[in-house]
Amino acid sequence: MIIFIILSFIFFISLLVFLSSYELRNAIQEKFHAIFNKDKLYKAKQFAHEINTSSSIDQTQSHWHLQQWWILIAGLVLFSSILIFSFTRPISPTEIEANYLRKSDPQIYALLKGEMLTPPPEVDEKLVEEAISSAIILEQQNANNSTLPSHSEHSLEALQQSDRAMIDRKWNKMNPRYKQRLLMVFKIMKERHGYELVLLEGYRSPERQNRLSGNKNTTLAKAYQSYHQFGLAADVAFKRDGKVVISERDPWAMKGYQLYGEVAESVGLTWGGRWKSIQDYGHTEYRMPGLRKTREMAEQLTTETETGDV
Repeated sequence: MIIFIILSFIFFISLLVFLSSYELRNAIQEKFHAIFNKDKLYKAKQFAHEINTSSSIDQTQSHWHLQQWWILIAGLVLFSSILIFSFTRPISPTEIEANYLRKSDPQIYALLKGEMLTPPPEVDEKLVEEAISSAIILEQQNANNSTLPSHSEHSLEALQQSDRAMIDRKWNKMNPRYKQRLLMVFKIMKERHGYELVLLEGYRSPERQNRLSGNKNTTLAKAYQSYHQFGLAADVAFKRDGKVVISERDPWAMKGYQLYGEVAESVGLTWGGRWKSIQDYGHTEYRMPGLRKTREMAEQLTTETETGDV
């Protein structure tokens, strides 16, 4: 696309110069007549005839030097076809992501062995609504049961906020460095432990982050203080028998969260279940070395998924 824009710009500049300069137009006209006069056209036609007949059996020895033109023409056609294929072949998003990771994160690229993992379908919103209702019921039933693990209330409260329409359950704004690590965790959890994971929230807008930070039990991070704004964090839950399970009060889910934390840490992610102030069992993030938590950096990291720029 960039090459096309540059060539178009050069073409229109040349056309503008041609239209605005009488001397240039006159010089080009004279040059055209000098090249395409009758004598030169006749010589060109005769030369083309000689090349055409040079490959015949009776002229193989006498016109061998003209036969080299066929080799040259064939080479130019082959080279042109390679160029056309290179510039017109479709480039898939996974290929862009692979090239990006090869340069920016060789470690995760080596773990993947060049195989780019594709995200699962977006979770059905109705299933999330049912999971929230079930989690609330479990919380109420076990509110006074001290034998169960303390529940990370902030993850549930975040899903119950009035700005629920702002929740992003898509993968498109996740940075490839984190996205491929998380997808690898999804794959290991399914194949090794039998847990199917679903994405509850990936990228989080700064506006939503500021709203959530209004409740200290939900999050302490304001806009651009959370890794969500940089496409480097996500909240997940489980899917069992066609239903989403969120609450850690469910023993099966709690075991899954523990396994999730172990697998996530094995691929270089930070697990929210180990936090001291607010434990978030479904949260992981990639603390990218040298990250500057600014608006500009957030925009760069969340668009690298689409452009493949490093």
